[in-house]
Amino acid sequence: MGGDELAAEAAALKQKIRDARKEVCDTQLINETGAIETIKLTLRVRKTLRGHLSKVYAMDWAADSRHLVSASQDGKLIVWDAYTANKVHAIPLRSSWVMTCTYAPSGNFVACGGLDNLCSIYNLKTKEGNVKVTRELAGHNGYLSCCRFLSDKHILTSSGDTTCALWDIETGQQTTALVGHEGDVNCISLAPDGNTFISGSCDQSSKLWDIRDGMANQTFYGHELDINAISFMSNGLNFATGSDDATCRMFDIRSDQEVGCYGGEHIICGITSVAFSKSGRVLFAGYDDFNCHVWDTLKMERAAALMGHENRVSCLGVNEDGVALCTGSWDSFLKIWN
Repeated sequence: MGGDELAAEAAALKQKIRDARKEVCDTQLINETGAIETIKLTLRVRKTLRGHLSKVYAMDWAADSRHLVSASQDGKLIVWDAYTANKVHAIPLRSSWVMTCTYAPSGNFVACGGLDNLCSIYNLKTKEGNVKVTRELAGHNGYLSCCRFLSDKHILTSSGDTTCALWDIETGQQTTALVGHEGDVNCISLAPDGNTFISGSCDQSSKLWDIRDGMANQTFYGHELDINAISFMSNGLNFATGSDDATCRMFDIRSDQEVGCYGGEHIICGITSVAFSKSGRVLFAGYDDFNCHVWDTLKMERAAALMGHENRVSCLGVNEDGVALCTGSWDSFLKIWN
């Protein structure tokens, strides 16, 4: 069987799946939420974190809801105390081309990676008191787009080589390669139970993976351009994606469907980052137009626009207790909102 025939068969099977999904899609979320009033939010900047000298590319909250880590093109990884806006650690990186960073749930480690194709792990709690590299995980054949700790012993990564990988940090070895996307994998988000995760890719699809067997169990379509951002809701049953097609979308794992699309004629730029509020009622999204738009997930209407940055909002996150939102920007600043 030739390549063309296989491609045609794959396309036909994909169409079959789409048709089957349509058949069982008996209602739309917007039809079921007519009686609910749209929420309006007013969030203000409470703290501005100043310290980076160049574009901020990534941030991640610690599990304590107080500390966060940010990565910048200035070649620094900074750990912040969001209550005081003070720096706790400023970690010089070997490569300034950093694209992602993450905080371990224990608070003991942070990790980052980017165009060096490595995932570098730093111990914040050394006996000497200084922060140092404990591991450099090498194995991807493309840039590191995202990394997320499962524990102090295991970390997940996604890469421009189209794969995701699970690593044993102690041995420095890749334990599972998760292969299935047809384009660069740009983002991942761990489920609250830690057994599954979702990935978003330049192939315009998102996939639900089981970490235990390394298999992709569901694939979700809907976007028309690259997916740049992905985030689970706290219930572990829904997730949101943000794309270069200027829309965010919400998917439901149980019904295997897209249930919401967030965008409008007034928004014509791509989305860099997405995060849900603790309840899931609100979706925060960072845009190339320097703003963070806030969406009512049930009504699919905009609840607020956060205008505080002077360049692209490149990353954002809601802390574990749901009280604060942090946005990071190419203007070199991070801002804490609530």
